[in-house]
Amino acid sequence: MAERRLDAVFEGGGVRGIALVGAASIVEAAGYEFENLAGTSAGAIVSTLLAAGYHAAEIRQIVMDLDLRRLADSSPVGRIPVLGPIVEAITGLGIYEGDVLLSILRELLAAKSVRTFGDLVMTEKTDPRYRFRARVVASDITRGRFLALPQDVAQYGMRPEELEVALAVRMSASTPFIFKPVRLRDPSGETHVVVDGALLSNFPLELFDVPGKPPWPTFGFRLVQPGDPPFARFDVRGPISFLMAMFGTAMEAHDQRYVEQHNFVRTIAIDGLGVTGTDFAISDALKEQLYASGVAAARTFLSGWDFEAYTARWRAGVAS
Repeated sequence: MAERRLDAVFEGGGVRGIALVGAASIVEAAGYEFENLAGTSAGAIVSTLLAAGYHAAEIRQIVMDLDLRRLADSSPVGRIPVLGPIVEAITGLGIYEGDVLLSILRELLAAKSVRTFGDLVMTEKTDPRYRFRARVVASDITRGRFLALPQDVAQYGMRPEELEVALAVRMSASTPFIFKPVRLRDPSGETHVVVDGALLSNFPLELFDVPGKPPWPTFGFRLVQPGDPPFARFDVRGPISFLMAMFGTAMEAHDQRYVEQHNFVRTIAIDGLGVTGTDFAISDALKEQLYASGVAAARTFLSGWDFEAYTARWRAGVAS
């Protein structure tokens, strides 16, 4: 049935991304098949792995088996106590290299025979917006520009089909001053600094919207921080934790913002349990709790979801 097809947009959230996987597992179990997927930062990781052919249960196991502290890959300079991280943040624009993340992504995608976005082309699609099964959101801070990859890489003289999927995700996950940014050079020779998509749009839920009644729904998968404490806490004890707290606070602000009603009703709001996105030392027990939080949120959402009621209320007046 057409309504069992689904577009999905996953918000960023750092290490809390396993909660997104928990929600996706329930959506899969309900019989939905993902059609177009998009995401920012951790959401980009989840969306591209799903697009490559992984199921949520497989992604859960990958995250459970992964020591997230490996992602904190400091350079020799960055490992110098106290001053090293400050030097790297100033000179390299990031404490961590991001090479381990890139390597892991390449390995996981290669296992599903995916390297470039050319491997994710849906040949039956005529609209270029939907040609690629996955879209990755990043931010070009040189020009203050929102990037939806791979399509927008054409601005830099590259063919979208040739953009490496893992590299696009690495761009999207470049939390400012935490992971070093990715640099792209355009045909004129200008260098563009590309960072975390959350900087400009952490939750682009309308990315796949069409005029008129959509053939199937788009679900948003979003991390929120309700309850006690209402805001995440950061343990500031030194230069590294200070930088993480400063930029973590900026990123967490996305979770506190207002969501328009027509988007709210199609969003699975997942309790992030007060976990910060850069807590690479997160325990296995807390990973399980986050996953379970996603499971619970998706079950609650689906119990009240009605596609026909949604389209009648929110899409009936949209011009075709």
